[in-house]
Amino acid sequence: MTGSDEAVDLDRYFERIGYSGDRAPTASTLDAIIAHHASAIPFENLDPFTGRPNRIDLTSITHKLIESGRGGYCFEQNLLLRSVLLSLGYDLTALSARVLWGTGDYVITRRSHMLLMVEVDGEPRLADVGFGGMTPTAALAFKTDIEQSTPLEPFRLTMLGNDYALQGKVDDTWRSIYRFDLTPQHPIDYDAINWYLSTSPQSHFVTGLVAARPTDDRRYALSGLRLTVHHLGGPSERRELGDLDEFRSALENDLLIDTAGIPLDLVYARLS
Repeated sequence: MTGSDEAVDLDRYFERIGYSGDRAPTASTLDAIIAHHASAIPFENLDPFTGRPNRIDLTSITHKLIESGRGGYCFEQNLLLRSVLLSLGYDLTALSARVLWGTGDYVITRRSHMLLMVEVDGEPRLADVGFGGMTPTAALAFKTDIEQSTPLEPFRLTMLGNDYALQGKVDDTWRSIYRFDLTPQHPIDYDAINWYLSTSPQSHFVTGLVAARPTDDRRYALSGLRLTVHHLGGPSERRELGDLDEFRSALENDLLIDTAGIPLDLVYARLS
């Protein structure tokens, strides 16, 4: 189950993401929190892959992402960010999206992703710290067909029928990430799809392992045993993790995942 408007320990959260700046609910504060959160708390699905369903009540999220040095996927990441921003005084609306990455623009997929629309100075901005390898590292204005810079790739919003679509510019090509409308969602609305994604044998979070983390000049992306490093303005590096020590090192040093309590030998054996 999900709690609705539980409070988060802001001091502990800011310590976790390494942020010591202004806490006023401004656009610059929002961008700074997003950048620090994305680089400190990785995207990862180790729990569903090892048979442990993700719990998305705030107590469970806080224990996992803040206290235990772990990461999580969109519901964990963005429900945590939602609680933080509400505690800071932002007005926001939670939304849901249909993932388009790896499909076509008009393929109808499940509403399986969470994002936030945050009001700042009377204008809405998109905030999302939970889309893995294409997580925007800054908030985006709700203005369509305008290229918007972030610390990493440019992004833009465009229209697909009556929906908004988020697109990222990769190798000078705009690629659609997800589509969404402005129907408000409550935390409990994510329960059913979270259960499906973290327990169904048809879910790619149960059958495969992915992890990702951006920094100020690169993105780390793990898919199975392949680690890719996308450098800002430079070529990407790809390598296969050839043994358990390399696998552990990538998780702990590149993706910043605390692996205590995770049966890495079994995970590695299953992947290889």
